[in-house]
Amino acid sequence: MKPEIKDKFSTYPDEAQRQLLAVRQLILAVAEENDLGAVEETLKWGEASYLVKGGTTVRMDWKPKNPDSIKVYFHCQTKLIETFREIYRDEFEFEGKRAIVVPLDAAIKDGPLGHCLQMALKYHSLKHRPLLGA
Repeated sequence: MKPEIKDKFSTYPDEAQRQLLAVRQLILAVAEENDLGAVEETLKWGEASYLVKGGTTVRMDWKPKNPDSIKVYFHCQTKLIETFREIYRDEFEFEGKRAIVVPLDAAIKDGPLGHCLQMALKYHSLKHRPLLGA
């Protein structure tokens, strides 16, 4: 983990850190399992940001105004959130066209969230398919 990401995560409450680290680990696992190459990890707009070649950026953050959840952000001009709403309407709460809301007490595992992250990390090869190939 890059020092700036570690420093950023250290500013969050323990439960938020735990959740963000779990999502980070899931992003890295999805990239490895799908042979997507190196994951670029950086801060964008003060938020942890992840990108692989051929994908679209995934960001995540915790905000004091929503202390019981973290948010996983996706580029709002993609079809990602629209697709996630269609196939996972009962699994997630969404924020507009840009984020999945993840409660701090939710179990992070490879399932619907892993599938959503996979679609984001492979976005440019999926964007022309109905429901992104889901």
